Amino acid sequence: MNAWRVEALLGAAAQPFRGDHTSAIAKQPLDGPVLIHREGLTGDEQADRTVHGGPEKAVHCYPLDHHAAWRDMLGLHPLLEDPGAFGSNLAIRGLSETDVHIGDRFRFGGALIELCQPRQPCWKIEHRFDQKRMVAHILQTGCCGFYFRVLEEGHTQAGDMLERVETGHEEWSVARVFETLFGLGSKPSPDDIAALLKLDCLAEELKASIARKFT
Repeated sequence: MNAWRVEALLGAAAQPFRGDHTSAIAKQPLDGPVLIHREGLTGDEQADRTVHGGPEKAVHCYPLDHHAAWRDMLGLHPLLEDPGAFGSNLAIRGLSETDVHIGDRFRFGGALIELCQPRQPCWKIEHRFDQKRMVAHILQTGCCGFYFRVLEEGHTQAGDMLERVETGHEEWSVARVFETLFGLGSKPSPDDIAALLKLDCLAEELKASIARKFT
């Protein structure tokens, strides 16, 4: 399958979150045509720009299909009825980390976006849901979500198709990258680290992090 319907485009303004922290994780549907630009979606913010947002984290997708597994773990949590529960900008079904690769390019309305890295889970997910062990569960299962950079800016809206127009590094699905770098298994091999550092489409900030940690 190479095209998926986007059920909703989502964004949020930064709000008080915990103590002195702020967050824009509570994404809500954006109405009408939305401009996707180099830094993300018009109408969306990122509170902590040191770890969120920027050109290589411009658009975030967290697959809606993961919500069913979260219900098995958390029960009928009301946030799981919300398509933006995990801070996602795109609400899509039928697409997961095993289906997409670093460097895949997608036409989405008038925009062209390129997948460039998995999402690393952070503590704000557990605080938002008021549930412990969620980060560990993501590390164990690989239900992480992923980020796109924007190659061509353009307008799009809910109901448009996300169409894969070019497949990137087929040997490096998002699932494999996440498991290699962040999974709870064995330490990545030197060959895998070398291969990741050579991926031209992998986010440069992530490459720098890999080099610091593993070389």
